[in-house]
Amino acid sequence: MNIDIGIPTEQRQAIAEGLSRVLADSYTLYLKTHNFHWNVTGPMFQTLHTMFELQYTELATAVDEIAERIRALGQPAPGSYQQFAKLSKVTEETGTPSAEEMIRQLVEAHETVARTARSVFPTAEAASDEPTADLLTQRLQIHEKTAWMLRSLLE
Repeated sequence: MNIDIGIPTEQRQAIAEGLSRVLADSYTLYLKTHNFHWNVTGPMFQTLHTMFELQYTELATAVDEIAERIRALGQPAPGSYQQFAKLSKVTEETGTPSAEEMIRQLVEAHETVARTARSVFPTAEAASDEPTADLLTQRLQIHEKTAWMLRSLLE
């Protein structure tokens, strides 16, 4: 069925490709945060365990919203580890780093997601795609604030 929401097909595809990268980064960050929630140890255990749970719960909602926006643009949303691995700039962690290293990695990952989200803005703005711009703005606010809060633990 033809999609006529006021954004030409080529622009919808370009926006969806950008959002797919945001989705992959966000899902990889979700998995990393959940992993750290399970495996954190040390004197800050309770604080970090609780903080990481709040963060991965927020990310679980976010990945759904991002994927649904991709679908609203008429494109399939990536949904496999293989697709996410190809698209994501957030690195996975297969070991069990110290609590401090977990925090460092999460700061870096949140900043990575923010950069990816910010990179999609010009395409969304050129298409007058306000819903995507709004979604990206919300994601930027969350990732920048979370990175700041995590960075504060390292000072």
